[in-house]
Amino acid sequence: MRSAERIWKKQNEAFRNPLQVISSSIADSGITADSLTNIPDTGFVHLLRRLGITLLVTREYENMAMALYSGSKGISQTFMPLPHPSGIAVDRKKNAVYIAATRNPNQLIEFCPSITSIPRKETKIKPLHTGYLLPSRIKFYPGCYYFHDLAIIGKDLYANSVGMNGVIKVDWGKSSEEDLTWFPNCIKDKKGNPLTNANYIQLNSIAAGKSINSSFFTASGSKIIKQRPGQADYPVDKKGVIFSGRTGEPIVKGLTRPHSAKLYKGKIYVNNSGYGEFGLIENGKFKILATLPGWTRGLCIYKDIAFIGVSRVLPKFRQYAPGISNTKQVCSIFAFSLTEKKICGKIEWPFGNQVFGIDYIDSSVSKGFYYETTAPVSEIETTVFYTSK
Repeated sequence: MRSAERIWKKQNEAFRNPLQVISSSIADSGITADSLTNIPDTGFVHLLRRLGITLLVTREYENMAMALYSGSKGISQTFMPLPHPSGIAVDRKKNAVYIAATRNPNQLIEFCPSITSIPRKETKIKPLHTGYLLPSRIKFYPGCYYFHDLAIIGKDLYANSVGMNGVIKVDWGKSSEEDLTWFPNCIKDKKGNPLTNANYIQLNSIAAGKSINSSFFTASGSKIIKQRPGQADYPVDKKGVIFSGRTGEPIVKGLTRPHSAKLYKGKIYVNNSGYGEFGLIENGKFKILATLPGWTRGLCIYKDIAFIGVSRVLPKFRQYAPGISNTKQVCSIFAFSLTEKKICGKIEWPFGNQVFGIDYIDSSVSKGFYYETTAPVSEIETTVFYTSK
């Protein structure tokens, strides 16, 4: 074959896998069969089935979002490769799932469950079922926005920009990036404008209320200092805070790398990540409810059950976990009963690394993403993305 024809053949074969069009192939994402290996206990299987929800999980450093559904055969796990996914939020009125992907440039990706298929004469295979979570739109942002958490507040999607030290209200009808909607007082300059030229306090989660003013926000620090988050000597032990959306001032101090704050029945629940703890705020103080084997990050609460993400401590960030001394850390989700004050189930990924965000969608709406294994592209896969809407 002549040289030009070899080039044309290679170009013609490129981007035939739908995943390459959406984000990246499974192999290029670093996802293996071992990455997907999971060990749920009986309590976790029964709990998801009883609640009737599909649990959605982002595995940040493993470049995938996952969905866990409990059916007649136990846990069904599906996934979608994404570039370094972090925050996840579900708009349950619109049945839309939003995920932040934080490689450079950043992306906010909307997934919606497929409703039906478009009849086509050229397709010989019908999709097995509807309800797959498929990408419906994507908005790109400069990498320095460095999104972490997402939240639905009122009717709108909000994104917490760690790199800009504040929160934006996402405008899908606008092509350019949005300015900060909210930021704490400690990052204001002398004119009252936010300092956005560096990440100063690692502002990283949103406990969503009915409005920005009734919401709360966690950060690793409460003021601008010489060192910055990401630097090895940035002090974290007992320096973390929770800011009030109304005042822009801390209402809770003494936390260590807090993440994943949630408002539930009028109380703030939060992961005190640097000590592997999960708890709530009472009288302005953090009350420990559970200490777990690893870095606690990712939290979803439904019907008095808290689903808590646990990750391995990344070696390069070991200094950010001063309260985690155990060597047997896990990548897992623990279910904790808020009424009984005890663990009531868990699922572990023995080859897993990092959990970031957790949320849920009703299983009657969707049982998850399309991909279940790392098997090569198939005709039915092509049909799903070719005709589903």
